[in-house]
Amino acid sequence: MEEKYNPLFTPFKIGNVEIKNRIVMTSMGGTSIFGWMEPNHFDEEAAKFLLERAKNNVGLILPGIAPIRDILLGKWLYQGKGKFKKLKAYMDEFHKTGAKLFIQLTAGFGRSLAINDIMVKAIKNKPLGTVLKPFLDVDYLTASASNTPNRWEDSCYSRPLTVQEIQQMVEAFAKTAKLCQDAGVDGVEIHAVHEGYLLDQFTMKYTNQRTDEYGGSRENRYRFPVEIVQAIKKACGKDFPVSLRYSVLSKTKDFGKGALPGEEYVEVGRDMEESEWAAKYLQDAGYDMLNCDNGTYDAWYWAHPAPYMPENCNLADVEHIKKFVDIPVVCAGKMDPAVGAEAVKDGKIDGVGIARQFLTDPEWVTKLLAGDIESIHPCICCHNGCFNMAHYKGVGNDQDLSDNAGMARCALNPETMQSKKYKIAPCKKKKTVAVIGAGVGGMEVARILKKRGHDVTIYEKTNKLGGVFIAAAAPAFKEKDRDLLAWYEKELRDLDIPVKFCTEITDIASLQADEVVIATGSTPRKLPVAGFEKGIEACEYLTGKKEVGDKVIIIGGGLSGCEIALDLYNKGKTPVIVEMKNDLVAVKGVCLANSSYLRDFFELNKVDVRLNTKLKEIRDDGVTVVGQDGTESFIDGDSVVISAGYVPHPLCEKGKHVHLVGDCLKVGNLRSVVWRAWDVAMKI
Repeated sequence: MEEKYNPLFTPFKIGNVEIKNRIVMTSMGGTSIFGWMEPNHFDEEAAKFLLERAKNNVGLILPGIAPIRDILLGKWLYQGKGKFKKLKAYMDEFHKTGAKLFIQLTAGFGRSLAINDIMVKAIKNKPLGTVLKPFLDVDYLTASASNTPNRWEDSCYSRPLTVQEIQQMVEAFAKTAKLCQDAGVDGVEIHAVHEGYLLDQFTMKYTNQRTDEYGGSRENRYRFPVEIVQAIKKACGKDFPVSLRYSVLSKTKDFGKGALPGEEYVEVGRDMEESEWAAKYLQDAGYDMLNCDNGTYDAWYWAHPAPYMPENCNLADVEHIKKFVDIPVVCAGKMDPAVGAEAVKDGKIDGVGIARQFLTDPEWVTKLLAGDIESIHPCICCHNGCFNMAHYKGVGNDQDLSDNAGMARCALNPETMQSKKYKIAPCKKKKTVAVIGAGVGGMEVARILKKRGHDVTIYEKTNKLGGVFIAAAAPAFKEKDRDLLAWYEKELRDLDIPVKFCTEITDIASLQADEVVIATGSTPRKLPVAGFEKGIEACEYLTGKKEVGDKVIIIGGGLSGCEIALDLYNKGKTPVIVEMKNDLVAVKGVCLANSSYLRDFFELNKVDVRLNTKLKEIRDDGVTVVGQDGTESFIDGDSVVISAGYVPHPLCEKGKHVHLVGDCLKVGNLRSVVWRAWDVAMKI
């Protein structure tokens, strides 16, 4: 291990509990040991997930949030003691790893609950809400400190919780914490005065307009989390550690409006002056650790950093708040282990919180200890698998129910939380497999096939690995994507998978292979408009094959088009986005944390965005477009970049021994490409 990482592997204490090192796996939705959307029980898949990380040298593990009252059916978590008996047996096994485990308990979501279409109807249609209530009580699940708009559908409002409901929750926290303590759990973490969740909605002025004892003064607004820790300490004793998930700053300008890095703004949530007071106030109330970041769901890209956010984005604020408390402080948010180690060494923080890297590679800490950094499978902050809750104008949470019920999956590692469905099993009969195309889909299917024992050769018509992902990884803010390409190159080399570069296959019969996998990707969609040939295709721009002028019109405001616009702006160019739909990134599967950053960035920096606008003609000096009302207008520009999507381009059709993966089957995202590669590789 490199010497710079040494500070990460020193012990520290939370109360009287010693943690063997400074690496904290922070919680992620979907990794609750008590399950998530299903009625609470002991979740064997989550237990396996957590134990595997504990065996790989993590100091403290925080499972995903456990609602103190079930999302479905509404039973309190402390009811049904059978799961706590299973938890006790599990903790005996868990502690053999030397790691510690704090269970994270949540009061709930309030206005941050990602409501889908059914939930919206239940809120607006009282008879339907009444029918659903025994199974899914949306009125209760969205209840908040005050009457405030839901983050995902601002025409739906949360009702204020009653004092009786608050006190029931406080009691439930204490009862549940005691059962966790009796099961051998090392501590609990309260979720959360953080990210704009329910408890945070009580603490912040813009979401709390109450006039009772839970509103008004600072002390009243923070009363709910204070009563929770006091009740837990009364039930479990003062030596049972209670951590608090805590956002130092809200970074929020208004409902649905976040503040970007470096932006001057007026804070409507928790500013630094209040946070300095709150951190000490919460410590004095009994909390034993602050697990910190920044943001709210209105500024979601701070707590769930998008690729465009800087590394260590919350560190400076967390380092500042540590000056005001005597308890340990952990910092999370796109943390670089080397930077985190330096901060620990200098006493600026006590622990380094890392989450989604553990989804992509459960062994990354072990690899770091072994000095094998290049073998770490990098998380690229895409959120395609772990948190793909998409929101755009006119749509609440455009997420499949299966994804909502099964979060904490990973776009790059299908085995994560799906160990029964995705696994690398030795092949029954060794075969010769030809893979045509060395994009992500081709490389991934070759990698899994080789690990299963097959003989694999990749044929690539260019002289590079990566396919279209080379272009996707080109912008300066896509350093993690470039790390992923480097990782694939190393994997193919370590697995001794031959790649025949500059070899274009036109007839699969010439390959003499038992099985053929086609991974030839897609081709750009051509629009039936005059002058289309004058445009520059997105990949031509991204890979530098064609230069652009100072003012660039981007046709298409999806994710790729917006990332191109961001890249152009960062290079000092003037982008103009032309989009047919009524919002940018109005597509399923792109996390709101990622899309809201782009929308907020363009609004802040006054980037010209033309929504509900259709391209009619590309000219040498700009484009002619048509508005929603049919009115034509001209946009002048030096260059036009086309980002209008792609269509599958398979070399041939599927057959008995011919398989299609990636975009040549169906254009999707990284998750669909990688998971399909596994689907094919496991069956050959």
